[in-house]
Amino acid sequence: MDASLPPLTASTLYLVATPIGNLEDITLRALRVLRECDVVAAEDTRRSGQLLKHFQISKPLLSYFQFNEAKRSEEIIERLRRGEKIALVTDAGSPGISDPGERVVKAAIAEGFRVESIPGACALIAGLTASGLPTDEFHFVGFLPHKSGQRKNKLESLKTIEGTLVFYESPYRIEKLLGELNEVFPDSEIVLARELTKKFEEFLRGKAANLLEIAKKRSLKGEFVVLVSK
Repeated sequence: MDASLPPLTASTLYLVATPIGNLEDITLRALRVLRECDVVAAEDTRRSGQLLKHFQISKPLLSYFQFNEAKRSEEIIERLRRGEKIALVTDAGSPGISDPGERVVKAAIAEGFRVESIPGACALIAGLTASGLPTDEFHFVGFLPHKSGQRKNKLESLKTIEGTLVFYESPYRIEKLLGELNEVFPDSEIVLARELTKKFEEFLRGKAANLLEIAKKRSLKGEFVVLVSK
């Protein structure tokens, strides 16, 4: 530990951003928090365990994901009461952004505990800033619902929203999303950002119909940030 840096604060929940692809996405501050915390609450302990191992960090891991949020939140709050310093991480990016974390943050604040964000890589910002689309005003949607009717209704409701729309989408539903965007926003400029910060990072730009043709001809892998300029 650098003696010039302040130690971590007891009874604090640290929200640590982790790499979205390239391991060099990690910040020096994030590494220090992971080294000095008492426990790491992770969305996927195996994946986070590999990240810690890569940086030669050994810490107890606590599984924390969508379907055990309520139970784990109670345990995390109890640990904070005991004065522990807890780092919360997700599989990639910032906790709470289309990932678990929101519930425990609310619980910690409600109980009067300190919550500190350790910023870093975020697919939303990485995709938006390199998209070439307007960045002065944007609306983050995240993942659309899985059911077709709900997806269509959500897209229709976004017609009146100002600024660039930003979605997250999996490779398994990217064709479905492009088809829906072609119906609702046929004249909009769209950017598909995939494999962000990884070796095969790629930005595909065009109207929904053009991108849909590309998606049908190619096997587009990786997680997507989908941007729509209306």
